[in-house]
Amino acid sequence: MIHLNYNNLDDETQERLLSMSKKDIEKRFGEQLRNYAKKHIVNYQTLLEEEAILNLYNYKYIFKI
Repeated sequence: MIHLNYNNLDDETQERLLSMSKKDIEKRFGEQLRNYAKKHIVNYQTLLEEEAILNLYNYKYIFKI
């Protein structure tokens, strides 16, 4: 088995996973993030991307070759 983290993946895979993570974060926490962004005058898209990246580092990628 090979254990990888997000940084070890190729750019295309990183982009695909980031897109999936953004959708997941928006679905689960979208309203809370919008309220936070509005209250603290923060760009929502930037906040969403930061949370999506943090979410990606919680995953463990294991491949069997």
